[in-house]
Amino acid sequence: MEIKLFIGLAIIGLLAGFLSGTLGVGGGVIMVPLIAYVLAVGQHGAQGTSLAVLAVPVTALAAYNYYQEGYVNWKYSLLIAAFFIVGGYFGSKLAVNIPQATLRKIFGVVMIIIAIKMIFFTKTKLAG
Repeated sequence: MEIKLFIGLAIIGLLAGFLSGTLGVGGGVIMVPLIAYVLAVGQHGAQGTSLAVLAVPVTALAAYNYYQEGYVNWKYSLLIAAFFIVGGYFGSKLAVNIPQATLRKIFGVVMIIIAIKMIFFTKTKLAG
């Protein structure tokens, strides 16, 4: 593996991990765009690689820190995880059949919508 590629991968991992730990984002919001643009990988490859990173408990230590401070709702987490598995399966089946350019546009629009909602319409119901 080239040193330049290794450094790029390490930076993406560190940045995604740091932002995941501090802001709860990392996979789709951080890794997918960085993998796509910095590493020049297609949208399908960027999404698949991001999902593969998250397939193992890479955020376990960060979640543990939040748990120790009382910020983890295990009922919510387990229910979301169970349905995440189902949604992830069917979503990936659909996504691999969508052209790269279209998928990238859909991804961008979703990120914009989420950003607007987070900035202007956030309501907090959980402790924290």
